[in-house]
Amino acid sequence: MLPVCLLLAAVCLQGSLLQEAGTRDQRKPFFERFRRLEEQFRRFQEVTLLRLQGIAGNYNISYNIDTRFRLLAEQYDTVAAALNASHAALREDLGSLKTWMKKLQRRTKKLASKLSSLAESLSESRHTADLTALRASRNTLQKELESLREASRSQGTKLEALEQQLKNTWTIGVTQYGCSYVMFLWRGRGARRLVHRHNARMSSSLMCSGQAVTVAFSLPSPVCNVDSMLLFPSASTENFATFGQGFQTGLHELSVCSWVSTHARSLGTILSYATEENDNKLVLHGRNTAALASIHFVIGDPAFRELPVGQLLDGGWHHMCVIWSSIQGKYWFYVDRRLASTGSKFQEGYEIPPGGSLVLGQEQDVVGGGFDPSEAFVGRLSGFAIWNRTLMPGEVSSIAIGKGLPRGTILRLADVSSLNGSVQKVNCTCLEHCL
Repeated sequence: MLPVCLLLAAVCLQGSLLQEAGTRDQRKPFFERFRRLEEQFRRFQEVTLLRLQGIAGNYNISYNIDTRFRLLAEQYDTVAAALNASHAALREDLGSLKTWMKKLQRRTKKLASKLSSLAESLSESRHTADLTALRASRNTLQKELESLREASRSQGTKLEALEQQLKNTWTIGVTQYGCSYVMFLWRGRGARRLVHRHNARMSSSLMCSGQAVTVAFSLPSPVCNVDSMLLFPSASTENFATFGQGFQTGLHELSVCSWVSTHARSLGTILSYATEENDNKLVLHGRNTAALASIHFVIGDPAFRELPVGQLLDGGWHHMCVIWSSIQGKYWFYVDRRLASTGSKFQEGYEIPPGGSLVLGQEQDVVGGGFDPSEAFVGRLSGFAIWNRTLMPGEVSSIAIGKGLPRGTILRLADVSSLNGSVQKVNCTCLEHCL
């Protein structure tokens, strides 16, 4: 508005100047002044125009700056909207990624469980195949062992029958036919071969004087290789022997053999093996208040079997062997080389654990103690030994006739660590010297 006003003022001034032109001649000094004033006004007008142009230019610059700021604001709003949109899209993408990750984790877990189940099924199938093969081989071995045992028993029976036949032949021959005929038979190669084949420990001493003929068989050879003897003099709870260490490994098979001599009314306890879990893991014991002619063979209380021991109570030396197999679930009891008792379905698959306390002469109600005098052993033990396998009948016979102990003993009398009470140890090589 300011430039317009200035222009109007300039026009008005020019009009007034034109009106006063007629009187110019009259007032020359006035005109001179007016001319100077006009020139000054023109210069003022030029300066004003210049100033107005500068102001207008500045105004245009500020207007352009506002426009630019407005454009920048609009661009910022656009960029912010775009950023918000991209942020929202990114959130959606992250949410979908999380969902897919969860699904992937679930699928991975399912795949891992399937793989583990497949691995387990494969291992179970392999173990099943291995177990089947092992069971088949075990059954085959059991059948072979049974056949070998039966053959050994039948051979032992034949041996006893042949020995008895030889004795009867000697007696009948000497009685009916005389000394010369019997000597002739004895020199025959068939009789010598028969005696050698069955290892008959028998010799003949024939004395012929006129019509009197007598036959005398030599006494059995002395039983040696018994190592030593333990004497339990009385039924006191203080009389017992212990081993420094029990069984070092678990036992699935067991053989216990010993020479026994007792004048007591009952056999009492030969051995007891106790652990913290059970005080009757392995026991051979009897009581003087129970059946006197039997003892209990206990493996893993309360499972037990009764063994007949009446022939052991005559005060003489007798050899006994108790054999058990967890694989077959069977047991055998030998007295003086003969099978006195046997049975099956006895603790099949059971394992006698290691690390227990093994005591001779007393029955343990707690580990290493809890003895009862009515269950104590009174008598003599010699050649005591334990194996971690089942002995064959031939091996039992070889021990009973003094040929020494078979391989594989895990405990012997030499391994006894302490003698308690009045128990005495006697070193004797042959049984006849163990007095």
